[in-house]
Amino acid sequence: MKIDILTLFPEMFEGFLNTSIIKRAQEKKLVVVQLHNFRDYTLDKHQKVDDTPYGGGQGMVLTCQPIVDCLEAIVKDDSVVVLMSPQGETFKQSIATQMADSISHLIIICGHYEGFDERIRHFVNREISIGDYVLTGGELGSMVVCDALIRLLDGAITKESHEDDSFSHGLLEYPQYTRPLDFRGMKVPDVLTSGHHENIRRWRLKESLRRTLNKRKDLLDQKELTNEELNLLKEIEKES
Repeated sequence: MKIDILTLFPEMFEGFLNTSIIKRAQEKKLVVVQLHNFRDYTLDKHQKVDDTPYGGGQGMVLTCQPIVDCLEAIVKDDSVVVLMSPQGETFKQSIATQMADSISHLIIICGHYEGFDERIRHFVNREISIGDYVLTGGELGSMVVCDALIRLLDGAITKESHEDDSFSHGLLEYPQYTRPLDFRGMKVPDVLTSGHHENIRRWRLKESLRRTLNKRKDLLDQKELTNEELNLLKEIEKES
Protein backbone atom coordinates (compact mmCIF):
# COMPACT_ATOMS: atom_id res chain seq x y z
CA MET A 1 0.00 0.00 0.00
CA LYS A 2 1.11 3.56 -0.74
CA ILE A 3 -0.16 6.38 1.49
CA ASP A 4 0.39 10.02 0.59
CA ILE A 5 -0.53 12.63 3.22
CA LEU A 6 -1.08 16.29 2.37
CA THR A 7 -0.38 18.44 5.41
CA LEU A 8 0.96 21.81 6.51
CA PHE A 9 2.75 20.16 9.44
CA PRO A 10 4.73 17.09 8.30
CA GLU A 11 6.84 17.27 11.47
CA MET A 12 3.81 16.10 13.46
CA PHE A 13 4.19 12.63 11.92
CA GLU A 14 7.80 11.97 12.92
CA GLY A 15 7.08 10.02 16.10
CA PHE A 16 4.11 8.20 14.61
CA LEU A 17 5.98 6.95 11.53
CA ASN A 18 9.16 5.98 13.36
CA THR A 19 7.93 3.77 16.18
CA SER A 20 6.45 0.33 16.78
CA ILE A 21 4.28 -1.49 14.24
CA ILE A 22 4.09 1.44 11.81
CA LYS A 23 7.88 1.66 11.57
CA ARG A 24 8.26 -2.11 11.12
CA ALA A 25 5.58 -2.20 8.41
CA GLN A 26 7.56 0.37 6.44
CA GLU A 27 10.81 -1.51 6.96
CA LYS A 28 9.11 -4.66 5.64
CA LYS A 29 7.95 -2.71 2.55
CA LEU A 30 4.32 -3.43 3.40
CA VAL A 31 3.50 0.25 3.18
CA VAL A 32 5.16 3.39 1.86
CA VAL A 33 4.11 6.61 3.56
CA GLN A 34 5.05 9.94 2.00
CA LEU A 35 4.34 13.39 3.42
CA HIS A 36 3.65 16.42 1.23
CA ASN A 37 3.61 19.97 2.56
CA PHE A 38 1.11 21.63 0.25
CA ARG A 39 2.55 25.03 1.16
CA ASP A 40 5.36 24.06 -1.24
CA TYR A 41 2.82 24.24 -4.08
CA THR A 42 1.38 27.68 -3.43
CA LEU A 43 1.82 30.31 -6.13
CA ASP A 44 1.41 33.11 -3.60
CA LYS A 45 4.61 35.14 -3.26
CA HIS A 46 4.13 35.24 0.51
CA GLN A 47 3.63 31.46 0.71
CA LYS A 48 0.02 31.87 1.85
CA VAL A 49 -2.30 28.88 1.63
CA ASP A 50 -5.40 30.46 3.18
CA ASP A 51 -7.57 33.53 2.93
CA THR A 52 -10.57 35.21 4.54
CA PRO A 53 -13.99 33.69 3.79
CA TYR A 54 -16.37 35.29 1.31
CA GLY A 55 -19.40 36.64 3.14
CA GLY A 56 -17.37 37.34 6.26
CA GLY A 57 -16.87 35.25 9.34
CA GLN A 58 -14.22 34.09 11.76
CA GLY A 59 -10.98 32.37 10.85
CA MET A 60 -9.16 31.62 7.63
CA VAL A 61 -10.13 29.18 4.87
CA LEU A 62 -7.67 26.98 2.99
CA THR A 63 -7.53 27.92 -0.68
CA CYS A 64 -7.96 25.51 -3.58
CA GLN A 65 -4.81 26.12 -5.59
CA PRO A 66 -2.01 24.69 -3.41
CA ILE A 67 -4.01 21.65 -2.30
CA VAL A 68 -5.33 20.80 -5.76
CA ASP A 69 -1.94 21.32 -7.43
CA CYS A 70 -0.29 19.08 -4.83
CA LEU A 71 -3.02 16.50 -5.27
CA GLU A 72 -2.78 16.49 -9.06
CA ALA A 73 0.99 15.97 -8.85
CA ILE A 74 0.56 12.62 -7.06
CA VAL A 75 -2.89 11.27 -7.94
CA LYS A 76 -3.11 8.15 -10.14
CA ASP A 77 -5.90 6.13 -11.72
CA ASP A 78 -6.11 3.80 -8.71
CA SER A 79 -5.87 6.54 -6.06
CA VAL A 80 -8.55 7.03 -3.42
CA VAL A 81 -8.57 10.58 -2.07
CA VAL A 82 -9.82 11.01 1.51
CA LEU A 83 -10.55 14.34 3.14
CA MET A 84 -10.31 14.41 6.94
CA SER A 85 -13.39 16.38 7.96
CA PRO A 86 -15.79 16.55 10.94
CA GLN A 87 -18.55 16.35 8.29
CA GLY A 88 -17.36 12.95 7.05
CA GLU A 89 -18.64 9.47 7.86
CA THR A 90 -17.54 8.30 11.29
CA PHE A 91 -14.51 6.01 11.03
CA LYS A 92 -15.15 2.44 12.21
CA GLN A 93 -13.30 -0.87 12.18
CA SER A 94 -15.47 -2.07 9.29
CA ILE A 95 -14.35 0.93 7.23
CA ALA A 96 -10.71 0.28 8.13
CA THR A 97 -11.04 -3.35 7.02
CA GLN A 98 -12.74 -2.41 3.75
CA MET A 99 -10.10 0.20 2.96
CA ALA A 100 -7.18 -2.06 3.86
CA ASP A 101 -8.57 -4.80 1.61
CA SER A 102 -9.43 -2.65 -1.40
CA ILE A 103 -7.10 0.35 -1.62
CA SER A 104 -3.58 0.24 -3.07
CA HIS A 105 -2.99 4.00 -3.13
CA LEU A 106 -4.52 6.22 -0.45
CA ILE A 107 -4.21 9.99 -0.42
CA ILE A 108 -5.26 11.81 2.76
CA ILE A 109 -5.81 15.57 2.89
CA CYS A 110 -5.38 17.19 6.31
CA GLY A 111 -7.11 20.49 6.81
CA HIS A 112 -6.30 23.28 9.20
CA TYR A 113 -7.61 26.67 10.27
CA GLU A 114 -11.34 27.26 9.78
CA GLY A 115 -11.79 24.75 6.97
CA PHE A 116 -11.51 24.22 3.23
CA ASP A 117 -12.77 26.09 0.25
CA GLU A 118 -15.86 24.04 -0.65
CA ARG A 119 -14.58 23.44 -4.20
CA ILE A 120 -11.80 21.19 -2.88
CA ARG A 121 -14.49 18.55 -2.31
CA HIS A 122 -14.81 18.10 -6.08
CA PHE A 123 -11.40 16.39 -6.02
CA VAL A 124 -12.20 14.02 -3.14
CA ASN A 125 -13.62 10.48 -3.18
CA ARG A 126 -14.50 10.17 0.49
CA GLU A 127 -14.71 12.22 3.67
CA ILE A 128 -13.86 10.67 7.04
CA SER A 129 -14.31 11.88 10.62
CA ILE A 130 -12.85 10.17 13.69
CA GLY A 131 -15.60 11.44 15.97
CA ASP A 132 -18.04 14.16 16.87
CA TYR A 133 -15.51 16.73 18.02
CA VAL A 134 -13.27 19.31 16.35
CA LEU A 135 -9.46 19.29 16.32
CA THR A 136 -7.05 22.01 15.24
CA GLY A 137 -6.26 20.04 12.09
CA GLY A 138 -6.65 16.74 10.29
CA GLU A 139 -3.20 15.40 11.17
CA LEU A 140 -4.19 13.44 14.28
CA GLY A 141 -7.21 12.01 12.48
CA SER A 142 -5.08 10.91 9.55
CA MET A 143 -2.73 9.10 11.94
CA VAL A 144 -5.70 7.25 13.43
CA VAL A 145 -6.81 6.15 9.96
CA CYS A 146 -3.28 5.13 8.93
CA ASP A 147 -2.69 3.15 12.13
CA ALA A 148 -5.97 1.27 11.78
CA LEU A 149 -5.24 0.39 8.13
CA ILE A 150 -1.55 -0.48 8.39
CA ARG A 151 -1.98 -2.95 11.26
CA LEU A 152 -4.45 -4.87 9.07
CA LEU A 153 -2.00 -5.32 6.19
CA ASP A 154 -0.73 -8.87 5.73
CA GLY A 155 2.51 -9.22 7.65
CA ALA A 156 2.17 -6.10 9.80
CA ILE A 157 1.07 -8.22 12.75
CA THR A 158 -0.03 -11.84 12.92
CA LYS A 159 -3.55 -12.40 11.64
CA GLU A 160 -4.54 -13.94 14.97
CA SER A 161 -3.53 -10.74 16.76
CA HIS A 162 -6.34 -8.71 15.20
CA GLU A 163 -8.99 -11.36 14.51
CA ASP A 164 -10.45 -10.97 18.01
CA ASP A 165 -9.99 -7.21 18.29
CA SER A 166 -12.89 -5.15 19.55
CA PHE A 167 -15.33 -4.42 16.69
CA SER A 168 -13.81 -7.09 14.39
CA HIS A 169 -16.95 -9.22 14.80
CA GLY A 170 -19.29 -6.47 15.88
CA LEU A 171 -18.53 -7.00 19.58
CA LEU A 172 -16.12 -5.63 22.16
CA GLU A 173 -13.17 -7.85 22.95
CA TYR A 174 -13.35 -10.30 25.85
CA PRO A 175 -11.22 -9.73 29.02
CA GLN A 176 -7.56 -10.69 28.81
CA TYR A 177 -5.30 -11.97 31.63
CA THR A 178 -1.63 -12.83 32.03
CA ARG A 179 0.70 -13.81 34.89
CA PRO A 180 0.46 -13.89 37.88
CA LEU A 181 -2.57 -16.09 38.51
CA ASP A 182 -3.40 -14.09 41.63
CA PHE A 183 -2.73 -10.36 41.90
CA ARG A 184 -3.77 -8.86 45.25
CA GLY A 185 -6.58 -11.34 45.58
CA MET A 186 -7.86 -10.86 42.02
CA LYS A 187 -7.63 -14.27 40.36
CA VAL A 188 -7.62 -15.35 36.74
CA PRO A 189 -10.89 -17.19 35.89
CA ASP A 190 -10.40 -20.94 36.29
CA VAL A 191 -11.67 -21.70 32.78
CA LEU A 192 -8.67 -19.92 31.23
CA THR A 193 -6.23 -22.28 32.93
CA SER A 194 -8.30 -25.41 32.34
CA GLY A 195 -6.84 -26.25 28.95
CA HIS A 196 -10.36 -27.01 27.65
CA HIS A 197 -10.40 -25.11 24.35
CA GLU A 198 -14.14 -25.28 23.72
CA ASN A 199 -14.97 -24.04 27.22
CA ILE A 200 -12.46 -21.21 26.78
CA ARG A 201 -13.96 -20.26 23.41
CA ARG A 202 -17.47 -20.23 24.85
CA TRP A 203 -16.38 -18.22 27.92
CA ARG A 204 -14.67 -15.63 25.74
CA LEU A 205 -17.71 -15.25 23.51
CA LYS A 206 -20.00 -14.93 26.52
CA GLU A 207 -17.78 -12.32 28.17
CA SER A 208 -17.48 -10.44 24.88
CA LEU A 209 -21.27 -10.32 24.71
CA ARG A 210 -21.51 -9.30 28.37
CA ARG A 211 -19.00 -6.48 27.90
CA THR A 212 -20.74 -5.25 24.76
CA LEU A 213 -24.14 -5.37 26.48
CA ASN A 214 -22.85 -3.35 29.43
CA LYS A 215 -20.70 -0.84 27.57
CA ARG A 216 -21.91 -0.58 23.96
CA LYS A 217 -25.44 -1.98 23.67
CA ASP A 218 -25.82 -0.10 20.39
CA LEU A 219 -23.41 -2.58 18.78
CA LEU A 220 -25.69 -5.49 19.69
CA ASP A 221 -28.63 -3.69 18.10
CA GLN A 222 -26.67 -3.50 14.84
CA LYS A 223 -25.35 -7.07 14.86
CA GLU A 224 -27.09 -10.13 13.45
CA LEU A 225 -26.71 -12.52 16.37
CA THR A 226 -26.23 -16.27 16.01
CA ASN A 227 -28.35 -18.76 17.95
CA GLU A 228 -25.41 -19.40 20.27
CA GLU A 229 -25.01 -15.69 20.95
CA LEU A 230 -28.73 -15.28 21.63
CA ASN A 231 -28.64 -18.18 24.10
CA LEU A 232 -25.58 -16.76 25.83
CA LEU A 233 -27.29 -13.38 26.16
CA LYS A 234 -30.23 -15.10 27.84
CA GLU A 235 -27.80 -16.66 30.31
CA ILE A 236 -26.25 -13.26 30.99
CA GLU A 237 -29.65 -11.68 31.60
CA LYS A 238 -30.53 -14.44 34.10
CA GLU A 239 -27.25 -13.87 35.93
CA SER A 240 -27.76 -10.11 36.29
